Amino acid sequence: MERNRLFYKLIRGMLILPVKIIFPYEEKGKENIENIKNSYILCSNHLSNLDPVFLLISNPRPICFMAKAELFKNKIFGWILKKLGAFAVERGKGDKKALINAENTLKHGDILGIFIEGTRSRTGDFLKPKSGAALLACKTGTQVVPVCITGGGKDNKVKAFKKTVISYAEPVCPPRISAGDDIGVGMLRKTSNNIMDKIKGMR
Repeated sequence: MERNRLFYKLIRGMLILPVKIIFPYEEKGKENIENIKNSYILCSNHLSNLDPVFLLISNPRPICFMAKAELFKNKIFGWILKKLGAFAVERGKGDKKALINAENTLKHGDILGIFIEGTRSRTGDFLKPKSGAALLACKTGTQVVPVCITGGGKDNKVKAFKKTVISYAEPVCPPRISAGDDIGVGMLRKTSNNIMDKIKGMR
């Protein structure tokens, strides 16, 4: 990610003004991330294709997103995503390579971006959380910052010229795991639901 920071800053700078004009947004709870110097998992709900853009322009530090593999099929768009630090994940297949990339991202002190629902909500309602963020948090001991994106359109959907609110909660610390201990399904479900409850609470 280090070698791509200039490209990231360039893209971010180009996006801020047009997004503010067409998709105005308000940030809440930014103090919850401003003083974090080490790595963390930025864990958000997912309403639209603009969600990564909202998070990107809202955070001066680069975010490495786990993105669905289909987005990388277009060579030009895939190249841009890789330059921005994103990496592909095969959804629903237990992608070990993606998990390794995510762990390495956190070990290098970077921010990992994950949409906890795994896919966009078509209705604006919250979906059932996936366990990927909880698994990575428990395995690496990395704190999670829950984020809630709420659009100004019908059913909380993101809509042009309607204000979108990006809310950040206080970091959630994962359960302590001793070396060699297994991470049980129950622990992952409880941690995932805890993160999701924080996200829901901000709406």
